[in-house]
Amino acid sequence: MRRGITATALVAALAMTAAACGGDDGDSGKKSGGKLSGTVTFWDTSNDAEKGTYEKLAKGFEKLHPGVKVDYVNVPFGEANAKFKNAAGGNSGAPDVMRTEVAWVADFANLGYLAPLENTPALDKPDDFLAQAAASTKFKGKTYAAPQTIDTLALFYNKKMLKDAGVEVPKTFEDVKSAAKKIKSKSGKTGLYLRGDDPYFYLPYLYGEGGDLLDTKKKEITVDDAEGGKAFEVMKDLVDSKAAVTDASDGYNNQLNAFKDGDVAMALDGPWSIEGALQGKQFKGSAGKANLGVAPVPGGSARQASPQGGWNLAAYAGSKNLDASYEFIKYMSSAKVQQQTTEKLSLLPTRTSVYEVPSVKNNQMVQFFKPAVDKSVQRPWIPEANSLFEPIRLQMGKVLNGGTSPDDGAENIGDAYGKLLKDYK
Repeated sequence: MRRGITATALVAALAMTAAACGGDDGDSGKKSGGKLSGTVTFWDTSNDAEKGTYEKLAKGFEKLHPGVKVDYVNVPFGEANAKFKNAAGGNSGAPDVMRTEVAWVADFANLGYLAPLENTPALDKPDDFLAQAAASTKFKGKTYAAPQTIDTLALFYNKKMLKDAGVEVPKTFEDVKSAAKKIKSKSGKTGLYLRGDDPYFYLPYLYGEGGDLLDTKKKEITVDDAEGGKAFEVMKDLVDSKAAVTDASDGYNNQLNAFKDGDVAMALDGPWSIEGALQGKQFKGSAGKANLGVAPVPGGSARQASPQGGWNLAAYAGSKNLDASYEFIKYMSSAKVQQQTTEKLSLLPTRTSVYEVPSVKNNQMVQFFKPAVDKSVQRPWIPEANSLFEPIRLQMGKVLNGGTSPDDGAENIGDAYGKLLKDYK
């Protein structure tokens, strides 16, 4: 899953563009003579390096069902959440099927915007899905999406830069700090790019200190415990010591460009950036590809851990073509399409059977990321899950620029959660 911040400020402006898209355009979607017909509008949230592949895969549905037209629309990730809510809430312009970030499913389902998938063709061979991937598709005992891909973060590193500096791959953030000094001395380059604009990247530091955002079983807020402040301390120390460079906006592109061009030696990133990294001068071609290293996220004082991410496929409850939408979800989440996705983009499947296919099993990125995914930390699958990030973003910026202390930053997040989660203590 590629990370970003939902652009809530764009809701009003997006209302105009949303009305131009969607499945409520008059197509009945009824079967004629047992065959599917009409249009399926698919909102895809993949990035620039992935969207060409996803469009071809989506269009492949038309070959299986000649009576159906797939209207493929690529929606930037940072706009997608607000755009869908605006369209679905206004009952105008919502897609038939949407590629949703794992944290969005419970939220959309709670609002009544998603169709339950039980007893529909969309949930084909559900026992084949990875248990942790399937967990993010459920809300109040019902299933509202089919898992498409699963991911987590890792440490991307430039093998040559680390070798030239005489350093090993860091296993802790303290190791990152030490390695960065040698890298700077040898090449004048910065050790790590630290995402300062996206709260998702706070989680490895929080987990590394043994903390978490919430305890959903006890309904307790835990981000403001000592571990939350310590996580901010580690991040700020990396920036203050010049071991890392950071940003306040457009971190995804800034980080990817800095890493693939060789301006930094390391970055925390996920499978969604593999294709983008391989297009850079440091990693282009067969020789360059061998220079791309991937290792577990460095640990803090307690452990090494990273958040579970990924993407699901959901059907809009107000779709006029649910019959074709269910079949489209079945197709896009099928073992065959997941295999093709891995072969072309090195993204991780959500079906256990696909990991036995040689082309997937032997994929180097899958070989690393699958064990990392197995050990990743599940996020809270609650309707407020996506809203948990904005308080972190606000405090992360203040902490990194010195406007707020690490402990106060964590405390402020806890206060914000207390207002957001009325039944938590």
